[in-house]
Amino acid sequence: MTAAIASLVNHQVRLAARPVGLPRPGDWQFTEEPVAEPDEGGVLVQVLALSLDPAMRGWMNEGKSYIPPVGLGEVMRAGGVGRVIASRAAGYAVGDIVSGAPGVQEYWRVAGAQLGRAGLARIDLGLGSLTQWLNVLGMPGMTGYFGLMDVGQPKPGETVVVSGAAGAVGQTVGQLARIKGCRVVGIAGGAAKCDWVVQELGFDACIDYKAAAPAGAERWDAVREGLKRHCPQGVDVYFDNVGGDILDAVLARINRRARIVICGAISQYNATSAVQGPKNYLSLLVNRARMEGIVVFDYTDRYPQAVAELSGYLKDGRMKSKEDVVGGGVAAFPATLTRLFTGENFGKLVLELAR
Repeated sequence: MTAAIASLVNHQVRLAARPVGLPRPGDWQFTEEPVAEPDEGGVLVQVLALSLDPAMRGWMNEGKSYIPPVGLGEVMRAGGVGRVIASRAAGYAVGDIVSGAPGVQEYWRVAGAQLGRAGLARIDLGLGSLTQWLNVLGMPGMTGYFGLMDVGQPKPGETVVVSGAAGAVGQTVGQLARIKGCRVVGIAGGAAKCDWVVQELGFDACIDYKAAAPAGAERWDAVREGLKRHCPQGVDVYFDNVGGDILDAVLARINRRARIVICGAISQYNATSAVQGPKNYLSLLVNRARMEGIVVFDYTDRYPQAVAELSGYLKDGRMKSKEDVVGGGVAAFPATLTRLFTGENFGKLVLELAR
């Protein structure tokens, strides 16, 4: 073992308890361990930045899902980017910048026997910045791309509505829909986010679900009123990131043969009672519409296709990428994660571990 690696300590965040509602400090355990050289065929990665995503809340729950839950005592699952600092694997050299799922820790040792299953991949910073590889060119961008294109199947001239429009997935979906010739209406929380979505990303309109009722209004629902105003011809594609009442409001406005893309339900993730399902689901029957879920891991072998297209849009200026980068290292993880569920983040939430 080299002296440099032998002197390193890996600080980690592990899941200590299954959260009830919003994760609390007691749900986490901070640990540290020595950093070891990679084995034959393996690599050692210094983690530079982590992707914080709403899906992480679901990974903490016990029960059947599209991916096994994080085990108690295990390093919390998280996607990220890093730099190879030691390698005994063909195809990876010291200094390579890579992406994968290192978890919430400072160093990621990928064993040779697991290299093919670890999701480790070299990334080209010529196609996008480090943080863009956690946003438009990373898992959120892949989710938005395949969710919209494969499940939503937008056609020029159609109206596409996306909730969580200022978030990581939403910003990609809305911009991509505009590029494909659709009218795009976002839903976001707060005037600043809505203004940014329209003025910077080019959405046709954005509905502020937090907007106060105008003077004299007897009944007021900001989303329903916004949909009436901005989608007078109805909704053809709805990309849902929030679930709950907003999903119901959109279901009441869908057109015949509409496509509802179920990506997430952040309004429900910290619920302590039964998850609230759609009350207006019979609109799917009346309008012969389709509701389908998107899990990005189903498209892993097609990521290069999406990266090639989206990086082109970043280069020619047709697409923008906004990241909300928070410092503080792994110690800041619990507090930073809660920003996703309070609406404090503005853009893709990234936790920086090292420069």
